[in-house]
Amino acid sequence: MKLARTIRLDVSDTNVFTAAAKPGEWAVTGTFAFADSDPIAWTNKDKIAFRDGWMGTESFGRSTFVQVTTIAQEHYEETVRCLAGHIFESYGAPGMIDALDAARTEVDDMAKICEHPVGTLLAIERTADDQAITERTRVITPPSEEFHTRIWAIDDDDGDGDSPIASQRIR
Repeated sequence: MKLARTIRLDVSDTNVFTAAAKPGEWAVTGTFAFADSDPIAWTNKDKIAFRDGWMGTESFGRSTFVQVTTIAQEHYEETVRCLAGHIFESYGAPGMIDALDAARTEVDDMAKICEHPVGTLLAIERTADDQAITERTRVITPPSEEFHTRIWAIDDDDGDGDSPIASQRIR
């Protein structure tokens, strides 16, 4: 199964979001966090989180980009449980079974979004009107090699496969 991890290409997430996700967290769209909120009361950072932020499933902070990767079944289940706890405590699910169902739906929906090759970078764009919230996922494609030099590569920061970071590499 594929799922996405948050990735931080620079420090901007720590400046634009109220809470930035840690690099390497499993991610979901997190749109549910905005469903019952009042856009008029949103701060600028809330507006940016709504428009452009994925939700990390450990810190529940936001990330501008995620990267498609594979997820082991035990990490999938752990992610569902962690998200369910958050939904239960922060969003008033009527019970843990309902929270688990909602979390599993969120994670499964994210898995559908991740039907791209491993390593693909994704961004999200949301809009809202009086009727609904609309999400659009964009694949971030690197510039053509014939016109640009590759300056970014995704490396494992400690070799454990759990914390991808972006490093600058000029050739």
